[in-house]
Amino acid sequence: MASLLQRLVDPRNNFLARMHMKSVSNRLRRYGLRYDDLYDPLYDLDIKESLNRLPREIVDARNQRLKRAMDLSMKHEYLPADLQVCMSPTITEN
Repeated sequence: MASLLQRLVDPRNNFLARMHMKSVSNRLRRYGLRYDDLYDPLYDLDIKESLNRLPREIVDARNQRLKRAMDLSMKHEYLPADLQVCMSPTITEN
């Protein structure tokens, strides 16, 4: 049962999950975020460990993106279009 549920929400296998991931990524791009920035290190210990293993510059850039997104959200503004780069994650096919 768990593997079936996992297959349903995996963007590589499910067209609707892929569409949802693309939609969320497009909304996050307005704030300058990546889809991976949504992972919470306090919720999952694997995420916490992976952030600890990353170089300091990458973690600092992630934290800066999160702070900028919170600031833009509080101001009810979006990131200027010239600063919105394609930040959607790549989904590799098996």
